[in-house]
This record gives sequence, C-alpha cells and structure tokens, in this order.
Amino acid sequence: MKIRVQPGKRLDGEALLPGDKSISHRAAILAALAEGTSRIENFLVAGVTRSMLEAVKACGIQWSFEGTTLTMQGRGMHGFRSPHSLINCGNSATTIRFLAGVMVAAGISATLDGSESLRRRPMNRILFPLEAMGAVIHSNNGHAPLSIEPAEEPLKAIKHDLPVASAQVKSCLLLAGLGADGMTHLSEPGPSRDHTERMLRNLGVPVEQEIEVSPDGVSRYITRMKGSQTIQLPPFEMILPGDISAAAFLIVAALITPGSRLTLRKVLLNSTRTGLLDALTRMGASIRIGERQEQGGELVGDLFVAYSRLTGTEVSGTLVVRMIDEFPAFAVACAFAEGRSVVRDAQELRMKESDRIAALCAELRVLGCKAVETPDGFIIPGDGIPSGGCARAHGDHRLAMALALVGLASEYPVEVDEAELIQESFPDFVGTLQALGGELERIENA
Repeated sequence: MKIRVQPGKRLDGEALLPGDKSISHRAAILAALAEGTSRIENFLVAGVTRSMLEAVKACGIQWSFEGTTLTMQGRGMHGFRSPHSLINCGNSATTIRFLAGVMVAAGISATLDGSESLRRRPMNRILFPLEAMGAVIHSNNGHAPLSIEPAEEPLKAIKHDLPVASAQVKSCLLLAGLGADGMTHLSEPGPSRDHTERMLRNLGVPVEQEIEVSPDGVSRYITRMKGSQTIQLPPFEMILPGDISAAAFLIVAALITPGSRLTLRKVLLNSTRTGLLDALTRMGASIRIGERQEQGGELVGDLFVAYSRLTGTEVSGTLVVRMIDEFPAFAVACAFAEGRSVVRDAQELRMKESDRIAALCAELRVLGCKAVETPDGFIIPGDGIPSGGCARAHGDHRLAMALALVGLASEYPVEVDEAELIQESFPDFVGTLQALGGELERIENA
C-alpha cells in the first residue's frame, strides 16, 4: 500500500493518541507474570503488541479485549508453559528480548524467531548476561532464532555493565532477575527509559536507581533490583498515557505546516522520553505543556503545538538516548528548518528496523532534501523546501510516517510505499491527520 500526501493544508484541532507502545509491552508482560486478573485501558492495539500478546497466549496465558482495554488472566512466573511451536515475534525486538528474559526466569523451553528485519537485530547484548545468570540459549551467531532451554541450576543475580544504554536490554535482564535470588545490578552510560522500573516498584518489587559519577566526571546510570525464585506479582489496573513517539509525528507535522495549531491530550512526559521536545524547543518550536499529572505511575500532560519557523541545531550525548525513537520525525523538522542541523552519537539508529541513518538520508534526498550520512548520525543543511516525490519505507514503520510528513509542506505531493507498515505502531496515523485537516489518501498497490 502507498500513502499519497498533498501539501498546503493546515492542521487544526485536538487528538487523542494510542497508548504508549513501550508501556503497553511492559504492561502486557507484567500482567501475564502477575497472579490474577489485570485490566489495562488505552492499550496499544497494533502489530508489535499483537506479537507480544500472541506469544504469551502460546505460553498458556489468556487475554481478551473490549475496545482498547486489555484484560489479562495472569498465571504467575511459574504458570508459564513451554509453547508447542516456534513463537514468531514479527518485527518486534522488544517482544523477543522481553520474552527471552521471562522464559529464562520461568524455566521453560521455547524458540523465538521473527522477520528478516528482526533476524538482523543484535542479540548478544542479552545473550551474554543471560548466560552469565545460568541461562541456556542457542542463537544464530548472536541473532534470532533463539532457542531457550531450562537451566540446570537456579538463576544467579548478576552485576552487568551495559556498553550501550538500552531499555530493552535492561528490561530483559530485570525480567530474568525477578526469578534470581539476590541483587541484579545494572549500569548504563546513559539515561534509557525507566518504565519497567516504575511498574515493578508499583507492584512492590524493590528497585533502586541512582547516578554514579566517577572521579574523572563520567556518569553511569545504575539500576538495582532484588529478585527471588518465589516472587509473586499482584494483578493491577492502569490507564496508559498517550504515546510520545506517536505524538512526535503530529508535533512535527504542525511545526512544519503553515497555519497549523494542534492540541494533543494526555501525552506521556516521562523525562527519559522527552528529548525530542527539548531538541525542538532549541530550534524555536512553539510547544507548550499543560498541567502535568500522574497516571499509572507516569507523568502525563497536554501539548499545545503551533507552526514555527525553526532553526538548525545540534544533538549529541545523552539527549540522543532520550529521543532515540524520534529521529525520523526530528530529521523532517531539520529538513524544514533554516540552517544546518547535526546529529552525533546516534550509531544505535543503524540497529533499528532499518539502518535508520542510511535509509532516512537516502529517502530524504529522494524527496529533495539535502541529507548527509555520517558514521554516527547525519547532517541536514535545511536550505530549502523539499520538492516531493516517491519514497519507500525500507521495512520501517517510523520511516514510513516520517516520509509522509514531508508531503504536508513540500512543493509537490509525496508518495510513500510500504505504508502498511504503519500498522505496526500507529494504526490510525492516516485517519488522525485527515481528521486534523491533512489531505492524505491510501492507494492499494496494483
């Protein structure tokens, strides 16, 4: 399927966003691990979360939906059963990494696989520390498929330094550490998202976080959690906040489209996820945050966004970690800004659904944007309005949405191929922009 986007239509109105993808994943897996019935409202019903739900169902956990409210019949960690067949995690690296940690803790056998894109994602980041805990896992040279066998000895809690800040790796090890007696101690070089830690604390699990600064001024972000082979998690109820990563596309859409003014309701404002807001504010973006409130252990608030004349900026260091999923949208903002924008320290983008640095720069050039790929980021001069054209998503849902944004304010229309990928994380992306005034249409491939 393709999306065709016509320029020149201002966006105006309010939007409610789907539930946060990262928190949806965590809520689903923790509800499955809980003992009893959990109820989760505003759950993201999309391709990536469906992979997680089908996986836990294959392990004997039942669930149902009423609209976007998920009801999960948790069976406790030791209620998981070895699946009868291979579990397909689709494109979801979160699913395969989280499940690996849970299945190691549960002591069951399973084979986890996924798409060709997922098979390219690095898994040694979880395999080495899980094996240090006592797990038995076979892989394809550090990639999926992963074959997990029950460990011969009880899991051991470990101390592990993550070379790259990663919430997926950290969460995998915390989930495994739930079933290991003792203190799991994890150290990261940057502030990765902390939703798992927040949810575990809300469920009564002792989790501590702090920043350690060495004598030479280097910071490490520490997470400690005490686990137990007899741990029991209680069932819970929660309402998920709107996805800040989905909001990123609507925010940038309003900023680059003249005359636009949007209100986004109840958006997640966790400080480990708001790097994009900080970067755009540096560029002169008109973004105002309404009164903050707590919802499900997370800060949420309304965002008020208006068209702005943006200027170029530079992004590097820990800010990269805090906006790692938002770079496709950010690059589009840079393309419409006045002046040069530079991104450094973002080599992790090469490990996503696509090589996001190479694919993003290549497709922006197709649409008339000057974009220069660098080993750890990109440079966008921002010296003119993109011409438009036909682009493709390279198997990447976020790239598909970002490229579509260009068409809102380009000289000529934009078409994006592989647009069906948007179903992975923001199923109503097109409908939301249409309701706000954008001129988009779906075109089925012949």
